[in-house]
Amino acid sequence: MTTPVPPPSRTVNRGLFSHIGARLGLPAGIVATLIAGTLVSDRFLTVQNLTNVLINMSIIGIIVVGMTFVFVTRGLADLSVPATVAVGGLLVLGLESSIGTLPAAIVGVLTAAIAGAVNGWLIGYAGLNPVITTLASGTIVLGIAQVFVGGVIVYGDNREAQAFLTGRVFGVVPVIVLIFLAVVIAGHLLLSRTVLGRWSYAVGSNPSATGASAVPVKRVRAFAFLLTGTLAGFSGVLLGITLQTARPGIGTGYEFDAITAVVVGGVSLLGGSGTVLYAFGGLLFVQLLTNIMVLLGVPTEPQGLVKGALIVTAVAIDVALRRRGGRS
Repeated sequence: MTTPVPPPSRTVNRGLFSHIGARLGLPAGIVATLIAGTLVSDRFLTVQNLTNVLINMSIIGIIVVGMTFVFVTRGLADLSVPATVAVGGLLVLGLESSIGTLPAAIVGVLTAAIAGAVNGWLIGYAGLNPVITTLASGTIVLGIAQVFVGGVIVYGDNREAQAFLTGRVFGVVPVIVLIFLAVVIAGHLLLSRTVLGRWSYAVGSNPSATGASAVPVKRVRAFAFLLTGTLAGFSGVLLGITLQTARPGIGTGYEFDAITAVVVGGVSLLGGSGTVLYAFGGLLFVQLLTNIMVLLGVPTEPQGLVKGALIVTAVAIDVALRRRGGRS
């Protein structure tokens, strides 16, 4: 007697289609946004406008790289980003007249890195809740920054540094965009091609099993917050030099924009999946959509509603795909 061969599993087919859909959804969304923008505004698909989009996304994009590591390691989110951005901007402009722009920039980045290291230790080693910890540390760091400048606006005087960052290579690509792309490439290689990257995915997927296999779970989680703090401080330094002005609230809202980009890019809030390149794609999609709304004269409040809806939709899709795949 012959045993009948069972028909192919529909679950496997659904899983395959879901995987393909998740991979192609973001590129298709970017293309659709480009088409929509071209149709609704004749100013959208111009070199000047698209270059402005790249410049605007560069500062936030550097933070997105760090936030991707936080999400992948199941660190939820780093809400101290506005404070570390402000620290970088305030210190570089506040100290440049006395010690020079480059040393002041280094001090700004190192101070933000220290704040990130404290977050990493409290979350990775002490086991505190990431959201509460980073929210509290951000308040403390921002308070220190306000004391440093007396709660006022700080102005810079190094026009050469400003001209360098806002200048264009071969008259086409802004320098600040090249710096942003370099950070994206470095972050992508670190997450996808190194042992630390493999550990990050393992920690986010199953912390208990990963810890039992001798992977330094606490150290990996701590590094994610150290990296985010450092990159946020670096973004603040670039922002301060570019604008030649900084205030304690200069980084307000950057954490929300970074989280939106990461979630829309398919990096799971539940940890263990996602890439820097797809987070970059999520940022590009959000920035293009925001640019279209600005060109159409949409007020700021509805723009926030759209971004919030994007987050809710992306998280709902992520949870649904994980449940279908049997992951919690």
